Amino acid sequence: MKAFPSALLAGSLTLFLLPSCKDKTEAPAALNPEVNVITVGQQTIPFFSEYVGETFGQEDIQIQSRVEGWITGIHFKEGDMVQKGQLLYTIDDLPIKNKIDQAQANLAQANTAKVKNKAELDRVQPLTAMHALSQRDLDAAKANYEASLSQVDAASAALRNSKIELEYTRITSPITGVIGISKVLVGDYIGKLNTGGPLNTVSSIGKMRVRFSITEDEYLMFAKRKAGNSHKILQDQLSAQLLLSDGSVYSEKGNISLSNRQIDPATGSLLVQAEFPNPQNLLKPGQYVKLRLQTDEFKDAVLIPQQAVSQIQNLFQAFVLNDSGMVKPTVIQTGKRIGSNWIITSGLKPGDKVAILGSMVVKPDVVIKANPVPWNYDSTSKQ
Repeated sequence: MKAFPSALLAGSLTLFLLPSCKDKTEAPAALNPEVNVITVGQQTIPFFSEYVGETFGQEDIQIQSRVEGWITGIHFKEGDMVQKGQLLYTIDDLPIKNKIDQAQANLAQANTAKVKNKAELDRVQPLTAMHALSQRDLDAAKANYEASLSQVDAASAALRNSKIELEYTRITSPITGVIGISKVLVGDYIGKLNTGGPLNTVSSIGKMRVRFSITEDEYLMFAKRKAGNSHKILQDQLSAQLLLSDGSVYSEKGNISLSNRQIDPATGSLLVQAEFPNPQNLLKPGQYVKLRLQTDEFKDAVLIPQQAVSQIQNLFQAFVLNDSGMVKPTVIQTGKRIGSNWIITSGLKPGDKVAILGSMVVKPDVVIKANPVPWNYDSTSKQ
């Protein structure tokens, strides 16, 4: 009777183990994960640096008054194109006309005195020769006549100066360009030159200047590339491209036209100027733009997409597809990241197949199903 429980237990264990063995036997075979794979590229890559700059007209001329007085007329439309010599402002000229009348009267008085003193000298000279008058009388007559000549010159200069001031009451444009918004209105009183600030500004915008700063290290890099006149190093080496505030690329190419004579000791930067054609008048003074310069070039650079690189602290690696269809983690050395790609300095060669795993985890001993993905490395130079 005691053997019955043992037999029952043994039978139960047998029934329990049989389904377990069946599960192990029917486990599905491991699948080959599908992984995107790209081909390592190689090409010469230009490297661009971007700088923030401000636009200026080819000429930006401030309009200022050289006489003081009341504004009596504004003869232009604000924001419009004006021509060289076009009348812009008129200033009350009555006080200056009065000065002209006074200067003419002073000149006439001086001429009258000159004639009188000349007659006196002509009378004294023969009398002095006859000893009827003393040498002292002759010297006094000569002095009076010479003084009258100086008075005529002074009166003539005052008259000329008054006439010049009268011309200054009509302010004309010094250049052909676009005029801004007037800082004064008819009836306003203005002072001379900088006492009241500029009345307006006229900008010639056929060409535009863009000024930006580069670091001292960047300047030295350019300087070491070319020996010779350091003032023309940037001009000879660099062409420029503009990126507008909406992200679009300006259609016209520009050139470096000049650089400042010194490094700014406060910022350690060098002020540089580029010039751009502006045939459609799209650019205006005062815009902030990004200026792109090709500052380097990498010959036959080895390239892979950024997403094909895995970084763990300071260690960079890529997953290379071998001949067995497995991915192998490979330590690589990276150079500059240009656009959406890395330049690889060691660890990969052109033509290698590299897997883009993303968040996928693939064991090194698992054969993958490679899905070749085309990659356009030409987009690198445009980033």
